[in-house]
Amino acid sequence: MIAIVDYGVGNLFSLKSSFEMVGADAEVTSDTSKLKTADKIVLPGVGAFGDAAEKLKRGGLAETVRSEAEGGKPLLGICLGMQLLLERSYEYGVHEGLGLIPGEIRPISDVIPSGYKIPHIGWNALEFRGDKSPLFKYISDGDFVYFVHSYYAADCDASVIATTEYGAHLTAAVARGNVYGCQFHPEKSGNVGLNILKAFCEIG
Repeated sequence: MIAIVDYGVGNLFSLKSSFEMVGADAEVTSDTSKLKTADKIVLPGVGAFGDAAEKLKRGGLAETVRSEAEGGKPLLGICLGMQLLLERSYEYGVHEGLGLIPGEIRPISDVIPSGYKIPHIGWNALEFRGDKSPLFKYISDGDFVYFVHSYYAADCDASVIATTEYGAHLTAAVARGNVYGCQFHPEKSGNVGLNILKAFCEIG
């Protein structure tokens, strides 16, 4: 079973439906015991980092997600959920993340040209970095996925598995061991996104 963490932030049921479309058994839950017995965990998220981080701490969800990932369970963070995997964010102050991937979250306005719209919304191509990640088993370099974000993962070069170009090369996906993150929304990215979710289901 794939546990989709319900902490009050995220596109939960669209994500659940996407997993079901690739034949996976997925459950939306805020029950820490179910996170512990699940085969894999997905951490979704939309909105502000600080608010989400605070909500995730409630009921021991943050502690459970971190401990399960540190124990080797595959974990996938999506959009804000990916950002929460890193050490800290500078979105409206300084907020601590889960620290599962070294790096921090910074505004894209720091690195993109002034004429570019913020948030970055729309379809952009993935550019793979390094050896092709197992997460991209069923897709190709240059495939398009759907983004909605104003902040990006910085100082995490060792973990970057894909970037996208939006006036600058922005982190599109990260991985460190059994921990994966997508800045984009697989559940909104058509067949490409479904194939990414399918590949995550197969990661042991």
